[in-house]
Amino acid sequence: MVYDLSPDSHRMRNLKILITGAAGFIGHALSRCLLARGDIVIGIDNLNDYYQVSLKHARIADLRKAGGNRFTFNALDFSDMTALERELDAAQFDRIVHLGAQAGVRYSIENPHAYVQANLAGHLNMLELARHREIDHMVYASSSSVYGGNAKLPFAVEDRADHPVSLYAATKKADELMSETYAHLYRLALTGLRFFTVYGPWGRPDMMMWKFTDSILKGRPIPVFNHGDMYRDFTYIDDIIAGVVACLDSPPADDGQEKPGGSVKPHALYNIGNHRSEHLMKVIGLLEEACGKKAELEMLPMQPGDVHKTFADIEAISRDLGYRPTTSIEDGVPKFVEWFRTFNGM
Repeated sequence: MVYDLSPDSHRMRNLKILITGAAGFIGHALSRCLLARGDIVIGIDNLNDYYQVSLKHARIADLRKAGGNRFTFNALDFSDMTALERELDAAQFDRIVHLGAQAGVRYSIENPHAYVQANLAGHLNMLELARHREIDHMVYASSSSVYGGNAKLPFAVEDRADHPVSLYAATKKADELMSETYAHLYRLALTGLRFFTVYGPWGRPDMMMWKFTDSILKGRPIPVFNHGDMYRDFTYIDDIIAGVVACLDSPPADDGQEKPGGSVKPHALYNIGNHRSEHLMKVIGLLEEACGKKAELEMLPMQPGDVHKTFADIEAISRDLGYRPTTSIEDGVPKFVEWFRTFNGM
């Protein structure tokens, strides 16, 4: 990785950083990285039961061990503005990384109101918090799903993203639009990150890599949508975190110049991906090899809200911040399976 994550790599020392979704997959990994370089992390998460809460508690315990008194945690729902202001009243922080959200494309079809509350009201609350605290930079999670059924590959931040195919994608696009207004009205420095299929140790049980590994090891069939004709830009967690940290340390300037994504305000949008679109069946083969077992495949049609192919154009973040992903799926998949076996005693 070109971007240096060593303790001497960031310009400001001992940053105090508020991270939402700290008990989540990316939030946990980012918190560990920032603690390792000497920053102070204030984590918040509502610890909801979208997937097993025990994993979220295990991540928080890991952060307490790693950070000592430089890590504090608040079990808090950021979509509740009154609670957010009350719990953080005495807390001091320089920057925000807003990763908390109701995740999942398919679940947004089953429970749409959860997405409006967490992803719309919650994002607005974080923008308001950043504005009133005069935070010098807020980085927030968007998603590659905003590209919808875009037929142009790879997906570039300059592409139109106004035809979402899931409510989850629509809420993430709305977050980008709200952020643009706050950058315009209040000159708030904001960076939105469109993540492409993230995987790796401490991952999410609702995501394909975890579910397939679990099913293969237990001898259960795995659901293969669109009869296996699916492509994803699988991005290893360490590469994702390198990109997030690079963005966190480089607030967009309020200089009237056009930023990635098209804004002339202090608001930038970046893709963070691996810049490779991998065939689903290839990934299943790598999982079989790492697990030492063949998978039983249940071939199914395309699911509502899914897209056929994702592929990240990372030119903007590479040019501006030196981002270079280094982990291939051939290396990353076995690393995940090894962690999964250890964590689950398998």
